[in-house]
Amino acid sequence: MRKKIKKDDNFLELIPKKNPNYQWIEKEDGLLQIIVPRDRLLDKVVRVIFKTSRQFTIHADSFGSFVLKNINVERNVEEFVIILRKKFGDEIEPLYKRLVTFLNTLRDNKFITLEKAGD
Repeated sequence: MRKKIKKDDNFLELIPKKNPNYQWIEKEDGLLQIIVPRDRLLDKVVRVIFKTSRQFTIHADSFGSFVLKNINVERNVEEFVIILRKKFGDEIEPLYKRLVTFLNTLRDNKFITLEKAGD
């Protein structure tokens, strides 16, 4: 059972985990895509009316792809900071703001969860 994350928990100690309900595809250039199914009732109605596809694809840049590839290996956010700094150097700055924003966006869209260590 996962422990609920509290407001006063240290964000840097949280561990991102991919949501298994989404497909993650690595392209030939090494960048990742997240395949998002459109399978809710409203999605099905829209698909019939507007002839849209059953899924849509989100394309990650090199920063996002690197983070996504390294999720699910029991790395907390602080460890991501260290490896991102080694990989991208100064071009990644402001690193903390970018990483926190990216992880929160992924979490808000249910692509990942953030868990406490040991959960």
